[in-house]
Amino acid sequence: MIVTIDGPAGAGKSTIARALARRLGFRFLDTGAMYRAVALAAIEHQLDWGQPERLVELASRLALNVSEQSVQIDGRDVTQEIRTVEVTGATHYAANNPGVRKILVELQRQAAGRDDIVTEGRDQGTVVFPHAECKIYLTATPEERARRRAEELTARGEPTTLAEVLKNQNQRDQRDASRPVGPMVAAHDAVEVATDGLTPDQVLDQLEALVRLKLNERQHA
Repeated sequence: MIVTIDGPAGAGKSTIARALARRLGFRFLDTGAMYRAVALAAIEHQLDWGQPERLVELASRLALNVSEQSVQIDGRDVTQEIRTVEVTGATHYAANNPGVRKILVELQRQAAGRDDIVTEGRDQGTVVFPHAECKIYLTATPEERARRRAEELTARGEPTTLAEVLKNQNQRDQRDASRPVGPMVAAHDAVEVATDGLTPDQVLDQLEALVRLKLNERQHA
């Protein structure tokens, strides 16, 4: 079974998806890390963002290895590097590039194979795995998402202000929702779960119940 978890930045997708996969005994696929890795590689190669075709060429040459424990580019561990503010601010160049998306969507499908997986991103239930049996759209208010992100950055030694995070987040939401390829929208058959006021365990319990219901329906079909 494929479980897709889509939603905006700061909704808690990565943390919850990873924990859900552990509970279910499924594999976890962090697709956002792939776009971040391409952005990091572009920064390191000092690519000109005004030449999107060079970004596609770079993405086609990278050996990306995204596992539950680490993210590697050409055998080098970049798990922490891809989470910096600089990379976050540049990731949209990769995510909004149709050529890069085509390459990474194919990699994501190959990575899933025939395994039971939990995959998270922006377009997992709409573009990458449109026939997934369980689709979830995880969200929260902009203010709550910004608060979480600010706390995460501060804890990593990158102090910032809530106002700055909220401003950047709103810009990112607008880009994600308006891009022509793989926009951030809930799949028509996704279950929307708002996480405001809920602990991670409460969110996890809700999602596990949704998945187990789908598993039970499949067994009795």
